[in-house]
Amino acid sequence: MADIDGSWDCTVKSPLGDQKLHITIKTDGDAFTGQASGAMGASDISGQANGDAVSFQMHVSVPMPMTLDCQATAEGDTLTGTVGAGAFGSFPLSGTRAA
Repeated sequence: MADIDGSWDCTVKSPLGDQKLHITIKTDGDAFTGQASGAMGASDISGQANGDAVSFQMHVSVPMPMTLDCQATAEGDTLTGTVGAGAFGSFPLSGTRAA
């Protein structure tokens, strides 16, 4: 089990204001599965895992349909990363491990 496994309460700093996001991650070798949920909806996620880092795509429909490119790295109980929204740019993601 990698340090990134578990549940995370996150905030994405977007042009629409802070977006709260809850992410669960379960690694299995160089892959992971989980779920992301927030004001933009909930979806199953899966992607690549590399130690304490993951990368994945998340599909949202609010405020408009788009695919977000996400990367995150855990250090202890802190998660940091970025959320790429194509032509809209890239936004910082930060989070803490949920109890």
